[in-house]
Amino acid sequence: MALIDFGGTQERVVTRAEFPMSKARKVLKGETIAIIGYGVQAPAQALNLKDNGFNVIVGCRNWTRAKQDGWKPGKDLFDIEEAVRRGTVIQFLVSDAGQKALWPTIRKNLKPGDALYFSHGFSIAYKEQTKVIPPKNVDVIMVAPKGSGLNVRRNFLSGAGINSSFAVFQDFTGRAEERCLALGIGVGSGYLFPTTFQREVFSDLTGERGILMGALAGVMEAQYETLRRNGHSPSEAFNETVEELTQSLIRLVDENGMDWMFANCSTTAQRGALDWKPQFKAATLPVFRKLYKRVKTGAECSRVLKACGKKNYKQLLDAELTTLGQSEMWRAGSAVRKLRPQNQSKSFSTTAKGVSGRQSN
Repeated sequence: MALIDFGGTQERVVTRAEFPMSKARKVLKGETIAIIGYGVQAPAQALNLKDNGFNVIVGCRNWTRAKQDGWKPGKDLFDIEEAVRRGTVIQFLVSDAGQKALWPTIRKNLKPGDALYFSHGFSIAYKEQTKVIPPKNVDVIMVAPKGSGLNVRRNFLSGAGINSSFAVFQDFTGRAEERCLALGIGVGSGYLFPTTFQREVFSDLTGERGILMGALAGVMEAQYETLRRNGHSPSEAFNETVEELTQSLIRLVDENGMDWMFANCSTTAQRGALDWKPQFKAATLPVFRKLYKRVKTGAECSRVLKACGKKNYKQLLDAELTTLGQSEMWRAGSAVRKLRPQNQSKSFSTTAKGVSGRQSN
Protein backbone atom coordinates (compact mmCIF):
# COMPACT_ATOMS: atom_id res chain seq x y z
CA MET A 1 0.00 0.00 0.00
CA ALA A 2 1.10 3.57 -0.69
CA LEU A 3 1.66 5.82 2.33
CA ILE A 4 -0.17 9.13 1.91
CA ASP A 5 -0.26 12.19 4.17
CA PHE A 6 -3.89 13.09 4.85
CA GLY A 7 -3.77 16.44 6.62
CA GLY A 8 -0.87 15.42 8.83
CA THR A 9 -1.97 11.81 9.40
CA GLN A 10 -0.16 9.08 7.50
CA GLU A 11 -2.56 6.55 5.96
CA ARG A 12 -2.09 3.61 3.62
CA VAL A 13 -4.13 3.41 0.43
CA VAL A 14 -4.18 1.06 -2.55
CA THR A 15 -3.82 2.66 -5.98
CA ARG A 16 -4.33 1.33 -9.48
CA ALA A 17 -0.58 1.65 -10.03
CA GLU A 18 0.28 -0.94 -7.39
CA PHE A 19 -2.79 -3.11 -8.01
CA PRO A 20 -3.39 -2.85 -11.78
CA MET A 21 -6.32 -4.40 -13.62
CA SER A 22 -4.08 -7.18 -14.91
CA LYS A 23 -3.38 -8.25 -11.32
CA ALA A 24 -7.08 -8.06 -10.44
CA ARG A 25 -7.93 -10.32 -13.37
CA LYS A 26 -5.24 -12.80 -12.32
CA VAL A 27 -6.50 -12.89 -8.71
CA LEU A 28 -10.10 -13.53 -9.84
CA LYS A 29 -9.27 -15.91 -12.67
CA GLY A 30 -11.71 -18.83 -12.55
CA GLU A 31 -14.08 -17.00 -10.18
CA THR A 32 -17.74 -16.41 -10.97
CA ILE A 33 -18.99 -13.12 -9.55
CA ALA A 34 -22.69 -13.31 -8.71
CA ILE A 35 -24.34 -9.90 -8.32
CA ILE A 36 -27.38 -10.31 -6.06
CA GLY A 37 -30.00 -7.62 -6.58
CA TYR A 38 -30.31 -5.04 -9.33
CA GLY A 39 -31.30 -1.80 -7.64
CA VAL A 40 -28.91 1.08 -6.85
CA GLN A 41 -25.29 -0.17 -6.68
CA ALA A 42 -25.73 -3.52 -8.42
CA PRO A 43 -26.17 -2.40 -12.06
CA ALA A 44 -23.09 -0.17 -11.97
CA GLN A 45 -20.83 -2.70 -10.30
CA ALA A 46 -22.09 -5.56 -12.47
CA LEU A 47 -21.59 -3.66 -15.73
CA ASN A 48 -18.20 -2.25 -14.70
CA LEU A 49 -16.92 -5.71 -13.79
CA LYS A 50 -18.28 -7.17 -17.01
CA ASP A 51 -16.71 -4.40 -19.11
CA ASN A 52 -13.40 -5.03 -17.33
CA GLY A 53 -13.42 -8.65 -18.45
CA PHE A 54 -14.55 -10.51 -15.34
CA ASN A 55 -16.97 -13.44 -15.32
CA VAL A 56 -20.19 -11.90 -13.98
CA ILE A 57 -23.72 -13.21 -13.51
CA VAL A 58 -26.76 -11.49 -12.03
CA GLY A 59 -29.35 -12.91 -9.65
CA CYS A 60 -32.49 -10.87 -9.01
CA ARG A 61 -36.26 -11.16 -8.77
CA ASN A 62 -37.34 -8.61 -11.35
CA TRP A 63 -35.43 -9.12 -14.59
CA THR A 64 -36.84 -6.14 -16.54
CA ARG A 65 -34.00 -3.67 -15.99
CA ALA A 66 -31.31 -6.35 -16.09
CA LYS A 67 -32.50 -7.55 -19.50
CA GLN A 68 -32.54 -3.94 -20.74
CA ASP A 69 -28.87 -3.74 -19.73
CA GLY A 70 -28.04 -6.81 -21.81
CA TRP A 71 -28.09 -9.62 -19.25
CA LYS A 72 -29.54 -12.79 -20.78
CA PRO A 73 -31.75 -15.29 -18.90
CA GLY A 74 -30.11 -18.69 -18.57
CA LYS A 75 -26.72 -17.34 -19.67
CA ASP A 76 -25.77 -14.68 -17.14
CA LEU A 77 -29.14 -13.82 -15.56
CA PHE A 78 -30.74 -16.17 -13.03
CA ASP A 79 -33.01 -16.25 -10.03
CA ILE A 80 -31.28 -15.44 -6.76
CA GLU A 81 -30.78 -18.96 -5.44
CA GLU A 82 -29.35 -20.23 -8.72
CA ALA A 83 -26.97 -17.27 -8.97
CA VAL A 84 -25.65 -17.88 -5.44
CA ARG A 85 -25.13 -21.56 -6.22
CA ARG A 86 -23.23 -20.72 -9.41
CA GLY A 87 -21.13 -17.93 -7.89
CA THR A 88 -17.87 -18.09 -5.99
CA VAL A 89 -18.01 -14.39 -5.13
CA ILE A 90 -21.45 -13.37 -3.89
CA GLN A 91 -21.94 -9.61 -4.10
CA PHE A 92 -24.90 -9.02 -1.78
CA LEU A 93 -26.17 -5.68 -3.13
CA VAL A 94 -29.85 -5.51 -2.20
CA SER A 95 -31.03 -2.81 0.24
CA ASP A 96 -30.12 -3.11 3.92
CA ALA A 97 -33.67 -4.02 4.91
CA GLY A 98 -33.78 -6.39 1.93
CA GLN A 99 -30.60 -8.11 3.12
CA LYS A 100 -32.23 -8.99 6.42
CA ALA A 101 -35.23 -10.51 4.64
CA LEU A 102 -33.17 -12.33 2.00
CA TRP A 103 -30.34 -13.58 4.22
CA PRO A 104 -31.80 -17.06 4.95
CA THR A 105 -31.95 -17.70 1.19
CA ILE A 106 -28.36 -16.53 0.68
CA ARG A 107 -27.05 -18.38 3.74
CA LYS A 108 -28.33 -21.80 2.75
CA ASN A 109 -26.78 -21.56 -0.75
CA LEU A 110 -23.29 -20.43 0.25
CA LYS A 111 -20.47 -22.89 -0.35
CA PRO A 112 -17.19 -23.32 1.55
CA GLY A 113 -14.59 -20.91 0.20
CA ASP A 114 -17.10 -18.47 -1.29
CA ALA A 115 -16.45 -14.76 -0.80
CA LEU A 116 -19.47 -12.92 0.63
CA TYR A 117 -19.14 -9.31 -0.53
CA PHE A 118 -20.93 -6.21 0.74
CA SER A 119 -20.80 -2.57 -0.30
CA HIS A 120 -22.03 -1.33 3.07
CA GLY A 121 -21.14 -2.37 6.61
CA PHE A 122 -24.75 -2.23 7.81
CA SER A 123 -25.76 -5.89 7.94
CA ILE A 124 -22.54 -7.06 9.59
CA ALA A 125 -22.02 -4.12 11.96
CA TYR A 126 -25.61 -4.39 13.20
CA LYS A 127 -25.80 -8.18 13.01
CA GLU A 128 -27.66 -8.38 16.32
CA GLN A 129 -30.57 -6.60 14.63
CA THR A 130 -30.20 -7.87 11.05
CA LYS A 131 -29.36 -11.50 11.99
CA VAL A 132 -26.89 -11.57 9.07
CA ILE A 133 -24.28 -13.86 10.64
CA PRO A 134 -22.04 -15.48 8.00
CA PRO A 135 -20.85 -19.07 8.35
CA LYS A 136 -17.20 -19.52 9.35
CA ASN A 137 -16.19 -21.18 6.07
CA VAL A 138 -16.50 -18.15 3.76
CA ASP A 139 -14.54 -14.94 3.26
CA VAL A 140 -16.49 -11.81 4.26
CA ILE A 141 -15.30 -8.66 2.52
CA MET A 142 -16.48 -5.17 1.61
CA VAL A 143 -15.83 -2.61 -1.10
CA ALA A 144 -17.84 0.56 -0.50
CA PRO A 145 -17.72 3.10 -3.36
CA LYS A 146 -18.00 6.67 -2.11
CA GLY A 147 -20.85 7.58 -4.41
CA SER A 148 -24.19 6.49 -5.78
CA GLY A 149 -24.41 3.64 -8.26
CA LEU A 150 -25.22 6.18 -10.96
CA ASN A 151 -21.89 7.94 -10.43
CA VAL A 152 -19.98 4.67 -10.06
CA ARG A 153 -21.06 3.91 -13.63
CA ARG A 154 -20.71 7.46 -14.98
CA ASN A 155 -17.22 7.85 -13.56
CA PHE A 156 -16.21 4.47 -14.95
CA LEU A 157 -17.39 5.39 -18.43
CA SER A 158 -15.57 8.72 -18.28
CA GLY A 159 -12.38 7.06 -17.04
CA ALA A 160 -12.40 9.00 -13.77
CA GLY A 161 -13.14 6.15 -11.37
CA ILE A 162 -14.49 6.66 -7.87
CA ASN A 163 -12.84 6.28 -4.48
CA SER A 164 -13.83 3.30 -2.33
CA SER A 165 -13.17 1.97 1.14
CA PHE A 166 -12.46 -1.70 1.72
CA ALA A 167 -12.51 -4.09 4.66
CA VAL A 168 -12.03 -7.75 5.51
CA PHE A 169 -14.31 -9.05 8.24
CA GLN A 170 -13.48 -12.74 7.91
CA ASP A 171 -10.61 -14.46 6.09
CA PHE A 172 -11.36 -18.16 5.66
CA THR A 173 -9.34 -18.84 2.49
CA GLY A 174 -6.27 -16.75 3.30
CA ARG A 175 -7.02 -14.83 0.09
CA ALA A 176 -9.77 -12.55 1.37
CA GLU A 177 -7.83 -9.28 1.11
CA GLU A 178 -6.49 -9.89 -2.41
CA ARG A 179 -9.97 -10.93 -3.58
CA CYS A 180 -11.38 -7.79 -1.97
CA LEU A 181 -8.83 -5.47 -3.60
CA ALA A 182 -9.23 -7.15 -6.99
CA LEU A 183 -12.98 -6.59 -6.82
CA GLY A 184 -12.43 -2.99 -5.76
CA ILE A 185 -10.26 -2.35 -8.80
CA GLY A 186 -12.69 -4.30 -10.97
CA VAL A 187 -15.70 -2.17 -10.05
CA GLY A 188 -13.77 0.97 -11.04
CA SER A 189 -12.24 2.36 -7.86
CA GLY A 190 -9.72 5.13 -8.36
CA TYR A 191 -8.06 4.20 -5.10
CA LEU A 192 -9.08 2.16 -2.05
CA PHE A 193 -8.58 3.04 1.60
CA PRO A 194 -8.86 0.55 4.50
CA THR A 195 -11.64 0.67 7.06
CA THR A 196 -13.75 -1.76 9.08
CA PHE A 197 -17.39 -2.71 8.56
CA GLN A 198 -18.30 -0.76 11.71
CA ARG A 199 -16.34 2.39 10.86
CA GLU A 200 -17.74 2.37 7.33
CA VAL A 201 -21.36 2.20 8.43
CA PHE A 202 -20.92 4.77 11.20
CA SER A 203 -19.34 7.29 8.82
CA ASP A 204 -21.70 6.45 5.95
CA LEU A 205 -24.94 6.79 7.90
CA THR A 206 -23.72 10.03 9.45
CA GLY A 207 -22.68 11.41 6.05
CA GLU A 208 -25.90 10.50 4.25
CA ARG A 209 -28.10 11.92 6.96
CA GLY A 210 -25.74 14.86 7.31
CA ILE A 211 -23.85 16.97 4.80
CA LEU A 212 -24.20 14.64 1.80
CA MET A 213 -27.99 14.59 1.68
CA GLY A 214 -30.11 15.38 4.74
CA ALA A 215 -28.30 18.47 6.02
CA LEU A 216 -27.71 19.78 2.50
CA ALA A 217 -31.40 19.51 1.60
CA GLY A 218 -32.50 21.01 4.90
CA VAL A 219 -30.13 24.00 4.77
CA MET A 220 -31.10 24.67 1.16
CA GLU A 221 -34.78 24.75 2.11
CA ALA A 222 -34.08 27.10 5.03
CA GLN A 223 -32.21 29.61 2.86
CA TYR A 224 -34.72 29.38 -0.01
CA GLU A 225 -37.68 29.98 2.32
CA THR A 226 -35.90 32.93 3.96
CA LEU A 227 -35.28 34.58 0.59
CA ARG A 228 -38.84 33.96 -0.59
CA ARG A 229 -40.36 35.39 2.61
CA ASN A 230 -38.34 38.51 2.02
CA GLY A 231 -39.71 39.11 -1.45
CA HIS A 232 -37.18 37.40 -3.70
CA SER A 233 -38.53 35.60 -6.75
CA PRO A 234 -38.37 31.78 -7.05
CA SER A 235 -35.74 32.00 -9.78
CA GLU A 236 -33.52 34.33 -7.77
CA ALA A 237 -33.93 32.29 -4.58
CA PHE A 238 -33.10 29.02 -6.38
CA ASN A 239 -30.10 30.45 -8.23
CA GLU A 240 -28.62 31.86 -5.03
CA THR A 241 -29.34 28.67 -3.06
CA VAL A 242 -28.70 25.76 -5.41
CA GLU A 243 -27.63 26.71 -8.91
CA GLU A 244 -24.56 28.74 -8.03
CA LEU A 245 -23.45 26.04 -5.59
CA THR A 246 -23.81 23.09 -7.98
CA GLN A 247 -22.75 24.81 -11.21
CA SER A 248 -19.93 27.01 -9.96
CA LEU A 249 -18.71 27.03 -6.37
CA ILE A 250 -18.64 23.30 -5.59
CA ARG A 251 -16.53 22.80 -8.71
CA LEU A 252 -13.89 25.14 -7.26
CA VAL A 253 -13.96 23.17 -4.00
CA ASP A 254 -13.53 19.99 -6.03
CA GLU A 255 -10.51 21.42 -7.84
CA ASN A 256 -8.40 22.62 -4.92
CA GLY A 257 -10.39 22.84 -1.67
CA MET A 258 -12.51 25.33 0.26
CA ASP A 259 -9.74 27.91 0.64
CA TRP A 260 -9.27 27.87 -3.15
CA MET A 261 -12.96 28.50 -3.65
CA PHE A 262 -12.91 31.36 -1.11
CA ALA A 263 -9.82 32.85 -2.80
CA ASN A 264 -11.58 32.87 -6.17
CA CYS A 265 -14.70 34.70 -4.99
CA SER A 266 -15.24 38.38 -4.32
CA THR A 267 -13.79 39.94 -1.19
CA THR A 268 -17.33 40.60 0.04
CA ALA A 269 -18.19 36.91 -0.35
CA GLN A 270 -14.93 35.86 1.32
CA ARG A 271 -15.49 38.08 4.33
CA GLY A 272 -19.09 37.02 4.79
CA ALA A 273 -18.30 33.31 4.45
CA LEU A 274 -15.41 33.45 6.90
CA ASP A 275 -17.49 35.41 9.43
CA TRP A 276 -20.58 33.21 9.23
CA LYS A 277 -18.91 29.78 8.96
CA PRO A 278 -18.32 29.53 12.75
CA GLN A 279 -21.97 30.36 13.44
CA PHE A 280 -23.24 27.62 11.16
CA LYS A 281 -20.78 25.18 12.71
CA ALA A 282 -21.95 26.09 16.22
CA ALA A 283 -25.60 25.75 15.20
CA THR A 284 -25.21 22.35 13.56
CA LEU A 285 -22.56 20.66 15.72
CA PRO A 286 -25.11 19.56 18.37
CA VAL A 287 -27.26 18.03 15.62
CA PHE A 288 -24.32 16.08 14.21
CA ARG A 289 -23.38 14.83 17.69
CA LYS A 290 -26.94 13.64 18.24
CA LEU A 291 -26.94 12.00 14.81
CA TYR A 292 -23.66 10.14 15.41
CA LYS A 293 -24.90 8.89 18.78
CA ARG A 294 -28.03 7.45 17.14
CA VAL A 295 -25.89 5.76 14.50
CA LYS A 296 -23.47 4.33 17.07
CA THR A 297 -26.17 3.00 19.38
CA GLY A 298 -28.08 1.31 16.55
CA ALA A 299 -31.13 3.59 16.77
CA GLU A 300 -30.79 4.54 13.10
CA CYS A 301 -30.42 0.87 12.17
CA SER A 302 -33.67 0.11 13.98
CA ARG A 303 -35.39 2.99 12.17
CA VAL A 304 -34.18 1.75 8.77
CA LEU A 305 -35.24 -1.85 9.34
CA LYS A 306 -38.66 -0.88 10.69
CA ALA A 307 -39.49 1.73 8.05
CA CYS A 308 -37.87 0.20 4.98
CA GLY A 309 -39.09 -3.28 5.82
CA LYS A 310 -42.76 -2.34 5.46
CA LYS A 311 -44.54 -3.99 2.53
CA ASN A 312 -45.86 -0.61 1.34
CA TYR A 313 -42.55 1.22 1.80
CA LYS A 314 -42.14 1.90 -1.92
CA GLN A 315 -45.54 3.64 -2.05
CA LEU A 316 -44.74 5.66 1.08
CA LEU A 317 -41.34 6.62 -0.32
CA ASP A 318 -42.83 7.68 -3.65
CA ALA A 319 -45.27 9.94 -1.81
CA GLU A 320 -42.46 11.58 0.19
CA LEU A 321 -40.32 12.10 -2.90
CA THR A 322 -43.28 13.50 -4.84
CA THR A 323 -43.88 16.03 -2.07
CA LEU A 324 -40.21 17.02 -2.21
CA GLY A 325 -40.11 17.23 -6.00
CA GLN A 326 -43.34 19.23 -6.18
CA SER A 327 -42.19 21.85 -3.69
CA GLU A 328 -41.81 25.32 -5.17
CA MET A 329 -38.04 25.26 -4.79
CA TRP A 330 -37.53 22.12 -6.86
CA ARG A 331 -40.17 23.06 -9.42
CA ALA A 332 -38.25 26.31 -9.82
CA GLY A 333 -35.10 24.19 -10.14
CA SER A 334 -36.61 22.24 -13.01
CA ALA A 335 -37.17 25.48 -14.90
CA VAL A 336 -33.67 26.75 -14.11
CA ARG A 337 -32.04 23.52 -15.36
CA LYS A 338 -33.86 23.83 -18.68
CA LEU A 339 -32.44 27.33 -19.07
CA ARG A 340 -28.81 26.29 -18.61
CA PRO A 341 -26.81 27.25 -21.72
CA GLN A 342 -25.86 23.64 -22.49
CA ASN A 343 -29.52 22.62 -22.42
CA GLN A 344 -30.55 25.60 -24.51
CA SER A 345 -28.06 24.56 -27.18
CA LYS A 346 -29.33 20.97 -27.06
CA SER A 347 -32.87 22.25 -27.45
CA PHE A 348 -31.84 24.40 -30.42
CA SER A 349 -29.99 21.58 -32.15
CA THR A 350 -32.83 19.07 -31.73
CA THR A 351 -35.40 21.60 -32.86
CA ALA A 352 -33.29 22.44 -35.89
CA LYS A 353 -33.35 18.78 -36.84
CA GLY A 354 -37.11 18.71 -36.58
CA VAL A 355 -37.17 16.92 -33.23
CA SER A 356 -39.68 18.30 -30.75
CA GLY A 357 -39.02 18.60 -27.02
CA ARG A 358 -36.22 19.96 -24.88
CA GLN A 359 -33.58 17.99 -23.07
CA SER A 360 -32.59 18.78 -19.53
CA ASN A 361 -30.20 17.42 -16.93
